[in-house]
Amino acid sequence: MIRFPFKAAACGLASLCMLFATALPAEAQRPAPGSEAAAYIAVDAGTVVLQGVTLLDGTGAPAARDRTVVIEGNRITAVGAAGDVAIPDGAEVMDLSGHTVMPGMVGLHNHLFYMAAGGRMHPMSYTGQRLYLGSGVTSIRTTGSLATYAELNLKDEIERGLQPGPRIHITAPYMTGDESLNIMTRFRSPEQARRFVRYWAAEGATWLKAYTTISGEDLAAAIDEAHRVGLKVTGHLCSISFTEAVELGIDNIEHGLGTNSDYVPGKAKDECPADLWDHAEAVDVEGPEVASTFDAMIENDVAMTSTLAVYELFVQGRPTRDARTLAAMAPSVREDYLAAKAQIDEIGRPEAGFLNAMAYEKAFHDRGGILAAGVDPTGNGGALAGYGDQRNYELFIEAGFSPEEAVQVLSANGARVLDVIDDLGTVEAGKIADLVVLRGDLTADPAVIREVTIVFKDGIGYDSPAMLGDVTGRVGIN
Repeated sequence: MIRFPFKAAACGLASLCMLFATALPAEAQRPAPGSEAAAYIAVDAGTVVLQGVTLLDGTGAPAARDRTVVIEGNRITAVGAAGDVAIPDGAEVMDLSGHTVMPGMVGLHNHLFYMAAGGRMHPMSYTGQRLYLGSGVTSIRTTGSLATYAELNLKDEIERGLQPGPRIHITAPYMTGDESLNIMTRFRSPEQARRFVRYWAAEGATWLKAYTTISGEDLAAAIDEAHRVGLKVTGHLCSISFTEAVELGIDNIEHGLGTNSDYVPGKAKDECPADLWDHAEAVDVEGPEVASTFDAMIENDVAMTSTLAVYELFVQGRPTRDARTLAAMAPSVREDYLAAKAQIDEIGRPEAGFLNAMAYEKAFHDRGGILAAGVDPTGNGGALAGYGDQRNYELFIEAGFSPEEAVQVLSANGARVLDVIDDLGTVEAGKIADLVVLRGDLTADPAVIREVTIVFKDGIGYDSPAMLGDVTGRVGIN
């Protein structure tokens, strides 16, 4: 969840916890016959060959033309140039000339609830999983939950093949201090923090998320207990700066420049500066202070999660009235969003700070940091699940990333942070067949990221247009 930049937006034994917390892909997630998931199956031939594609494989390697990808069962068994790959007997061969193939996106700051303009929140019990999977997001980390048991139940239903949707890594409810939202857990002592960690580890969460007003003492206790039982911790920070969080042992940090209080002169200990975003425009992303932050994160293997798509919503004059997004919203939600956007275009944040935030993330990546991405479908309602993940790709290209780098951030880097890179995140022989088919050449036009035709998850191809069509007019209701 973002922190609004201006007022108008309004366990048991440790070894057992380690077993539950291990972030490995589940067994092949096949749709159950007659289920809601099965209704979207487009390709289920056992052995499938994708021919003639432009391949962005997620490794950062240059895009490759006229490639063949072979899927057998739920695994990729061969990837190579046309003519160099043997076609298995009985395979379903799909001529996909004029299409791009990339790995399924791994959303590292995603939610299963939606926040509309004005701050209204609602679990995405129907639309969320369809928007993610239909947009090509095959794995998500919830990164702060509103209704944790509902999310655990949805994860179970997806894994049992009853519901369509991405692989889900569950984050426990938000951990915070005194001044954050009342949906969050407000810590009063380090012992409460430790108790909270043990409880949610036993219930099935694998990540924890600190929020803006948590104290250093409480976060230190939560991180220590989390690591003891095999969980990891990320944070939307403010009261604790990025470098302070690294010293405490945090594993991941969310949102980038707009939440880093390292650069606020005179910041008091455990205090969240009210004007944090105002400093974003003035920060020299090539300066020594920023280099020091990045070096601390890189030396301690702390990843940064980009959420540009949600921050863009608060900037004057940005192109944030996507027709697909508006069509997906319930009519009253759409009306409120458009009214909020009209106000933002008059009194919202200037673009300079946002562009500096983009440059900050590019500088972190270029210095060798692990940058991942997620949509964070909160804010004022304009960054939808899935669609916002796609928008992040376009924003990375605007920020100067190459197509290969942008795809790597959206896929392999997220898989690396979730410790599933051995199975997911790239299109390579031996990996699980989670990949996205796009109509057009993504290397030539970033808007092609929106042209999803089929999404393969566990080797089964799902009809993206059908899945996305079923959310029309429903976002903000269910």
